[in-house]
Amino acid sequence: MERHAEKGPESDLLEARNITKYFGAITALDRVNFHLRRGEVLGVVGDNGAGKSTLMKILSGLYAPSEGEIIFDGKPVRFSSPRDAHKAGIEMVYQDLALAGNMTIYENIYLGREPGSRMLGLSIVDQKLSRTKAQEHLDRLKINVKSVDQNAEELSGGQQQAVAIARATAFDARVVIMDEPTAALAIKEVGKVLDLIKGLKDHGVGIILISHRMDDVFYVCDRVMALFHGRNFADAPLRNTNRNEVIGWIMGTKGHDQAVAHDQVR
Repeated sequence: MERHAEKGPESDLLEARNITKYFGAITALDRVNFHLRRGEVLGVVGDNGAGKSTLMKILSGLYAPSEGEIIFDGKPVRFSSPRDAHKAGIEMVYQDLALAGNMTIYENIYLGREPGSRMLGLSIVDQKLSRTKAQEHLDRLKINVKSVDQNAEELSGGQQQAVAIARATAFDARVVIMDEPTAALAIKEVGKVLDLIKGLKDHGVGIILISHRMDDVFYVCDRVMALFHGRNFADAPLRNTNRNEVIGWIMGTKGHDQAVAHDQVR
């Protein structure tokens, strides 16, 4: 039995229908349905092996689904690579951030997509424009750094996460997928990153947050979706659920089993 959230197709930005993914004889996802609205923060939860990462890799173009379809902005799409997803406006911030530590903040933000011009078949990077645009983008997101000329390795964990988010949103991203964005952060930095995620809603960005931290989910998300053994298990607005219930979903239990599940997690 699956509990569904309220759903308005006219407001969905990204939707996946009956997504199935096979890896040889293993079924990682089994007819999973998913939807994300514009300006919504969706928490995706589930135990290890539930299928969260596989679903996100399909949505971001890293994997192709074995079956099912993806609808983006009302139209069926097929992503052959992450580049296709980037072009559509879907970005993913991985847990390891993938920042180049020996490069500056502005270089990391525009890495591979630097502003500039082409002459005689060669790309000429406009460093001044890169710095200016990077600072304007950080200001827009209310991210404070000493200088965009700082190397990424000089930043705190929270600042590095903020730069990774800035990079993901620098090219008019419409959907940003975040994999455990606060997992490696000090407590004092967690709130700043979560507030940054909340701020993205003001820009109309749809955000998918993969997290095991219930504090994060209940602070920043509008809705939560649970996967269990590669299948949809539950989906509800945060106002219609609570921590004990969501913990139960992660462990594959509902109803009277939730109190037992909560005791086992603690």
